[in-house]
Amino acid sequence: MAVRKVRRLKFGGKLFLIFLSIIILVISIGCYFLSNFFIFRERKKTVEKVEKTEKYPQKYSFDLFMVGDALIHSAVYEDALLSNGNYDFKPMLEYIKPISSGYDLSYYNQETILGGANLGYSNYPRFNSPDAVGDAFVDAGFNLVSLATNHTMDKGEEGVLHSVNYWSKQKNVVWDGQRSSQDERDKVRIYECNGIKYAFFSYTTWTNGLETPVGKEYLNNVYSPEKVKTDIDKVKNQVDIIIVAMHWGTEYSMGVSSEQEEIANYLSSLGVKLIIGTHPHVVEPVEYINDGKTLVIYSLGNFISDQIGIERLTGLAMEVTINKVVTEDRVVTTVDKPRAELIYTKSSYYGKRNFKVYPYSMLDNSILSNYNSYYEQYKKVVSSRYSELTWGLSRS
Repeated sequence: MAVRKVRRLKFGGKLFLIFLSIIILVISIGCYFLSNFFIFRERKKTVEKVEKTEKYPQKYSFDLFMVGDALIHSAVYEDALLSNGNYDFKPMLEYIKPISSGYDLSYYNQETILGGANLGYSNYPRFNSPDAVGDAFVDAGFNLVSLATNHTMDKGEEGVLHSVNYWSKQKNVVWDGQRSSQDERDKVRIYECNGIKYAFFSYTTWTNGLETPVGKEYLNNVYSPEKVKTDIDKVKNQVDIIIVAMHWGTEYSMGVSSEQEEIANYLSSLGVKLIIGTHPHVVEPVEYINDGKTLVIYSLGNFISDQIGIERLTGLAMEVTINKVVTEDRVVTTVDKPRAELIYTKSSYYGKRNFKVYPYSMLDNSILSNYNSYYEQYKKVVSSRYSELTWGLSRS
């Protein structure tokens, strides 16, 4: 009996030692992982702190170039007619393309409808222009296009639908102002350039009495305060900047109307940071409003046309830099570094007209007699509300 008892005690002692060893091992492993957890957590905090320091501020930017109306009179499209029956407007832009193609975004206003050959090409007062006009501008790097004008309905619904179909096929081109249905009109469209999200809208305050059919108001984006607010409310919390093209003002007036000022201030109050104006066919002033929050270009004038008068053959080219700065607690987007240049449409009076658009910096007296005095005259108009405007494009 005594011998068996001793063996049982020895066996029990071994179990105890094994159990104790397991406990010690578990504790050791736990201590190891716990220790490493705290070390990892501290290292993570250090890394996050370093990353946080390196992450902010984040800076983004893109450059935007802008010109005014492509007002295609019959003399312009006849000059572009080739012997094979096609049209080629590209030679008219040969001195502009090296400039416009160098920007992230390049804007112009397609004043006259690209309504399709079936409706017949036509002149004032009911314009219709060849699709080749758009081809030339896209070839020259223009990728931001305003389509809402007082001539949008010149060829009725069929003309607008052809225009929409044409622009829908242009890859990497942002356009607005005409749509083919209410559903298309109501879509939220957000674009991105170099890390900056933007929205682009085009409106006209003029229709030449050519109202859109009832129930088809989507064909031409006619301005109203309610419509603008609805559009902007849909996107304002999703984008960094809202750009609005406004077809407004008084034709052939270089002054700013009270209506333009009222609309500009209203758009600014809604959060619009850049307003690009067209319709007067002559240049108008540029200025910052609302404590510098919004840049307004009241009128870029004509880009190309066959109108009579140096003031109508002289347009404005503008460039700006859109900057976005992201810090730990906010995002700030600004329209900076506005620069300006005048442009001139040259043609002959007889035979082959040879329309060509020149920057004023390329002019001499053989192209435009007394061009320096015109430059100073129109420069004074454009700078009258913003004397700090820089003259001379960075890419010319």
